[in-house]
Formats: sequence, structure tokens, C-alpha cells
Amino acid sequence: MEFIYGGSATNQKTVLGHPSGLFVLFFTEMWERFSFYGMRVLLVNFLTMAITGVNNPGWGWSAEQAGALFGTYAGLLYITPILGGIIADKITGYKWAVVIGAGIMTLGHAAMALETEATLYIGLTLLVLGTGFFKPNMTSIISEMYTRVPEKKDGAFTIYYMGVNAGAFFGMMLCGYLAETQGWAYGFGLAGIFMLFGTLQFWLASPLFGIIGEVPKKETTVSNTTNKTNYFTTIDKILIAISSVIGLLYLLNDPSSKIANINLLPQVFLGISEHISGATELVLIGLFIFLFLVISRIVRYEKVVRDRMIALIIFALFTVFFWMSFEQGATSLIIFARDYTQRELTGNYAVIFNIINTLLTVIPLLIISWVLWLLYKQTHKIIKISNWILIVSFLAIWAVVGGMLYKEFSADVTTVTVAWFSTLNSFFIIAFASFFSKWWESKYNPTSAQKYGLGLILLGVGFAFLSYGANAIPSDATPGSVKVGMIWLIMAYLFHTLGELCLSPLGLSQVSKLVPAKMIGFMYGMWYLAIAIGNKLAGSLGGQIDAITKAYDLSTFFLIFTLVPIVAGIIITLLNKTLVRKMHGIT
Repeated sequence: MEFIYGGSATNQKTVLGHPSGLFVLFFTEMWERFSFYGMRVLLVNFLTMAITGVNNPGWGWSAEQAGALFGTYAGLLYITPILGGIIADKITGYKWAVVIGAGIMTLGHAAMALETEATLYIGLTLLVLGTGFFKPNMTSIISEMYTRVPEKKDGAFTIYYMGVNAGAFFGMMLCGYLAETQGWAYGFGLAGIFMLFGTLQFWLASPLFGIIGEVPKKETTVSNTTNKTNYFTTIDKILIAISSVIGLLYLLNDPSSKIANINLLPQVFLGISEHISGATELVLIGLFIFLFLVISRIVRYEKVVRDRMIALIIFALFTVFFWMSFEQGATSLIIFARDYTQRELTGNYAVIFNIINTLLTVIPLLIISWVLWLLYKQTHKIIKISNWILIVSFLAIWAVVGGMLYKEFSADVTTVTVAWFSTLNSFFIIAFASFFSKWWESKYNPTSAQKYGLGLILLGVGFAFLSYGANAIPSDATPGSVKVGMIWLIMAYLFHTLGELCLSPLGLSQVSKLVPAKMIGFMYGMWYLAIAIGNKLAGSLGGQIDAITKAYDLSTFFLIFTLVPIVAGIIITLLNKTLVRKMHGIT
């Protein structure tokens, strides 16, 4: 038998034109994203929910405290995969890295379900570490599986990312529903249960993958390399270490100082100004060191390579602006949905919503259940237990969905959960992804700078809807006293997703195209760092919603996130010709 795909003989059996192993990865990633987004959509809501006066009390933290913690957590999620990828390449192999990461994340979700402050921090730490092992190595397994048929790799990743969005959709909907109606522990616990399902079904399906992702063999030969002047020098490594330590301390210091009044960085350092804290001075020094490192590395290359790397750095800068605003979906938009959006529906409005919600939930679940049946038919002889774990997990999902829909249709008043709005992002991605894919493949395909500009402007337009809708909320309004229609959040998520589809898929592909092999690891790290900074800023700025609303009003808060992306989008669009020249034929 001729092996077309990597892996075992059974992996040559196809499902929807792709090897069976792809769909094992599809479901593994689906349950991981289910757990990740299910927990993510709860965290800020849980932390900031009032302690008294509500049926489902939270911890009563301020938005600033919750935003600081979430921003640090989200930022670290994009840094640890750099280390996880290195460990997998050199020590564990991809398969064991995925199992280790999934197992650690399962323990993290279990800790979160206990709802104590100690287990919260332990849980978030475990989730960050587990993601570091899990995130980079799933895609590495897919790449190995398609070594002989690289032309099918794009289609494989399209299917894989449908699993990402399906998991995010159901995780936010069902974990959010249980948390808001039954209690927070139920939502956090459901995330942990399905992370466990994902871990077991992947581990038990390992015979399907054969030698793919095994522990790497030690290299016995040393390759000849040119451009020796571009090796990392001792000074480079020292600068990386210094800037990394300062950055890590800042990430940890921000929540520790705001939540527990514990300062890991000095409050006074150089004493340049009474308005600049010692922590800020150190961060600026770390940023200067890092920029010096990057510039000193770039100037060692010949002009074409240097120009391309400069273009990549410009794109990375605007990536920070994008994620800083987009990730308000996990902070300030959660608070806006909970405290200032009319979510109680009656009469025809309730009926219409319940019908739409049923279609949004049941149709995708039917399609994915059908894919599971196709996988079972092809692989039940070699990975029977793995398949039965998937079947049990889907029966559990159907039970939760059925209970949710029954309760909603039976109620006199339908209360839309806070988490429901977050599911719109995944739904809109699935709905519009094919349109953008066809657009990018047509003769009207915009340049990278134009895509960035369009993505940022669309993001700003989404916040413009929120700013306009929030005009009806006076500056002295208390949470829950004045509420506006759901349409503003729905339109915001629509335009945010359209912006994401323009910009988000470009990043990692640009690194692979624009950067020479010797620098690709470093620049991937820098790209993830840009996303991490954007996520951290999103948490910190989102945490200012109460302070800005009190000083001005809620409309002004969203106006900030309207203007910043739109201005950034206009600037990078104006830089289009310059960036095209710098990229030297790379699109």
C-alpha cells in the first residue's frame, strides 16, 4: 500500500478527502478551544460580579484589577508557546508535547472550578504553561502529515481552524450558560471536563499517527551555514535575557500591585519625573534594549533582507494596535453586555431569539456530529476507545444543549447570557471566511498594508456603533440602571470579526515569507510578543472602563477605541507604497 499521508495505514483512509488523523486533531483542538474560550468568557465577568445583591455572586473585584490579571494571563499565553515549541523540537516530540500540554491544562481548569483565590492563580498558571506545550505543536503534526502532499495543506488548515471556531463557539455558549444560570463552578468545571475528553481521545488515538511527532533523533551532522556574522552573539543573548526579565516582571507586577499591593518592581528608580513610576522607567529601558537588539540584528543583513524585516516590524507595531482594541471582547465588552445591555426578552422577541439561537446551535452541532460518525467508520478498529470517548463527549454536549434550549423555550422571559454575545465572533468567522478567502485569491486582492488598514478601520467602525449606542447612558448611571438594545453589541462583533478576517491570518505567513531562515525563530518570537503586548494593553485599558466612564461617560470610552484603530488604519494605508517597496516583491 502506498502511503500518501504521514502516519499509519489507517491514516490513509480519508474523511471528506483528508486523512483520518486530521479529524482527530480537529476534535482535539475543538475541545481545547472549547475549554479555553469557555473559561476566558467567564473570567472577567466572574471576578467583577458583585458579591452581594445578585443571584450568582462573584468576587466583586474592580474592572481595573480584573483587567490587569486578564491582560497578564492573555499576554503570557503568546509567550510560552515559544519555549514549548523549542522543548518539543529538542526533547519531547510533538505528540508528547500535546499530551503534556493538554494534561496540564486539564489540571488548570480543575483548579479554576474550586473558586478560591489560591486555586485561581494556580489554575491560570497551569493554563499558561499547558498552552505553551499545546499551541505550537498541533500545527507541527499537521505539517508532518502532509509532507508528501503539500498542495493539500491549505485545505487541511481550513478544516482545522473550523474546529477552532466550533470549539470556541460551543465553549463560550455552554460554559457561559451553565456559569450564569447554575453557578460559576459549573462553567469552569465544564471547561475542564471537555479538556480532559480532548486529552484522552488524542492520547488514545496515537497509533493512527505512526511515527509522526515522535521524540526527535539527535542530529549527527553539522550543516554548513553562511552569514556567520548573523549568529546571535554573547551580547545579543545578554540583551535578550535582560529585556525578557524586565518584561516578565512587568507582566507579573501589574496585577500583583493592583490586586495585592505587592510591587515586584521599584516604585522609584531613576527619578526622572514624579509623574513616571520606577516600574514605568524600567519598562521603557527594557523596550529600548529590545529595540536596540532588533535594530542591531537587522543592520547586519544585506539591503533586501533588511528592508523586508523593517516592513515586518512596522506590521508588528500595527498588530499591537489591533489586538489592543479587538481583545476588549474579553474585558470591557463583557462588562458592557452585563451591566448596560438589555438582555431580557419577552413575547415575539423572545420567540425570535430562541429560534435563531436554536438554529445557530443545532445546525453546526449536527454537522460536526456527522463528521464524528465518518471518522468512527474509518478508524473504529484501530482507535476504538478514542472514538467512544468522542461519542460520550458529544452525547454530553447534546444533553447540555437540549437542556438549555428546553429551559429557554419554557421560560416566560428569555435572558440572553453575557457569554452569548462573544459567540458571535466565531459564528461570523464561519459565515464570512470563505468570502474573504475568495477575495484574497481574486485579481482584486489588496496588498498586505491595505488589508491591515481595512482591518483596523473595520474594527474602529465596530466601536463606533458602541460609542453611538452608549450615548443613551448618562455618565452618572450605575450598572444596571440604564440599558441599551442588543443591536449595538451585535454590530460591534460583526465589524470586529470582519476586521479580524482582514488582518489576523496575515501575521505568521508574513514572518515565514519575509524573514531569512537564520532569524525566523527570533522574528516569530517577536511577532508573538507584539500580540502579547496587544493583549496586555487590552486588559489594562479595558480595566479603565469604570474610571473613564466616571470622568466622562461610556460613549467616550468606546470613542477612544473607535479613533485609535481608524487613525492607525489610515496611517498604514498611507504607508502602502513604502511597504510594497520594502517587501521587494513579497505580497
